[in-house]
Amino acid sequence: MIRQPRVPTPEDFTAPSHSPLVAARLGLWLGVAFGLCFGTGLLSHYLQHPPGWFTWPTRPVNLYRITQGVHVLSGIAAIPLLLAKLWSVYPRLFVRPPLRQPIRLSAHALERISVLVLVCAAFFELVTGLFNVAQSYPWGFFFPTAHYAVAWLVVGALLLHVAVKLPIARAALGTPLRPSAGGRDDRDSSGRRAFLRTSAGVAGIAVLATAGVTVPWLRRVSPLAWRSASGPQGVPINRTAAAARIAVPPDWRLEIVWPGGRYALSLADLAALPQRTAELPIACVEGWSASAHWTGVPVVHLLRRAGAPTGRPVRVTSLETDGLYAASTLPAAHASDPLTLLALRINGEDLSPDHGYPCRLIAPSRPGVLQTKWVARLEVLR
Repeated sequence: MIRQPRVPTPEDFTAPSHSPLVAARLGLWLGVAFGLCFGTGLLSHYLQHPPGWFTWPTRPVNLYRITQGVHVLSGIAAIPLLLAKLWSVYPRLFVRPPLRQPIRLSAHALERISVLVLVCAAFFELVTGLFNVAQSYPWGFFFPTAHYAVAWLVVGALLLHVAVKLPIARAALGTPLRPSAGGRDDRDSSGRRAFLRTSAGVAGIAVLATAGVTVPWLRRVSPLAWRSASGPQGVPINRTAAAARIAVPPDWRLEIVWPGGRYALSLADLAALPQRTAELPIACVEGWSASAHWTGVPVVHLLRRAGAPTGRPVRVTSLETDGLYAASTLPAAHASDPLTLLALRINGEDLSPDHGYPCRLIAPSRPGVLQTKWVARLEVLR
């Protein structure tokens, strides 16, 4: 007679790393990482697609650099924490459903479905986020739209999971990690502490190994940082002039338009105007950032010289014709800030084509994709 293999039960998994206390603490850390990642990602989305009620300050000038750095680094920290969390709870997969109790069976099925959605959506966010920082897109969908939509799935499934597991988590978190010495409990406690320390250590190492992309003084100890201070004129770029198919006409002129008026300047006219130099960062949605000294004409001074109205949003249009970010809109606060420059020089040198020659926008506390290069037109909006 052939004996059927016995289906494991959660009680068969006795390793300390599978305890409710470990799962609860990892869940708490993971919740913090996901919360930071979601909150800062939402800010970045609203900055690029602002609803009518949303405003974003121009100071401090490094604000977006900080929030987007936190977004990417908290996502990186979440990867080992998620793997550790799944390891701690996978024995729960062997809980047998209460087949003879329809109400409990339905609740069991809903919980499993919500966990499946949470895990799949979380992995989607973290894996596609890693591909995004590497600027690799081996899929057919538009990354920002999909990333934003699935983030809400993660949050919804996470809140549902927390609501279901809150009583268990609260009880587990109230249990001390170090019980009285001696016996099996003490050995289990040591195992739990070791697993938690290892999980936290791996997450910390992952952050340290990549944090140099946005924290300049960590670049020498961040071997996995995907960007550094290297690049044309000492600053990295995402899009070259060749990739954008930029051809600057010999008679290039900057056009400034507003309701009822128009003004144009040549590059020589711009260079002859009073210039301002400011140290401002380029902070990209991929998480990397780098500071540079930019020299140019404040946009607000340029508008005043042209006789255009100020205190209004300004549409900035590039020579690029088919890019997703060939134009951007400066909110009124940024358009009026004297640190928002139409830059002609970077780090004491004339802009190279890859950095936006003949002139580019550089504004404080803005995503890099909105710092329009190869500017051809400023339009004051109503």
